[in-house]
Amino acid sequence: MNVDSIKNGVVIDHIKAGQAMKLYHLLELDKLECTVAIIKNVSSKRMGKKDIIKIDTKMDLDLDIIGYVDPEITVNVIENSQLVEKKRIQLPVLLRDVVRCKNPRCITSVEAVPQIFELRDAGTRLYRCRYCEAKAPEQ
Repeated sequence: MNVDSIKNGVVIDHIKAGQAMKLYHLLELDKLECTVAIIKNVSSKRMGKKDIIKIDTKMDLDLDIIGYVDPEITVNVIENSQLVEKKRIQLPVLLRDVVRCKNPRCITSVEAVPQIFELRDAGTRLYRCRYCEAKAPEQ
């Protein structure tokens, strides 16, 4: 398989195998007018298998969304076919309007308030709704 290199854009690398489509939807990459390549199950010495997303335009990505899916992901910024920046992602402390609370009795179900989840345990990556304490959906 041959996927062209990017001249100017972003490469989201080291995605756990099988997680690229989830990230694609959460980042709303389907709304872009540029080329987006999703490469699944690529062989990796470090990970065994991984996914990669290549975006053929420069853009700002929501690093909190990426960190929520997997804080081990790296984001590479490419300019003139050269790597100019490698961003290391961290687990976000606060998620704002990334995922929705599933509790039908939560105030977010009936009021127009932001969906806010707070990190409660970094080891287990447990997030809870700020308003009702419900667990966030699984990454």
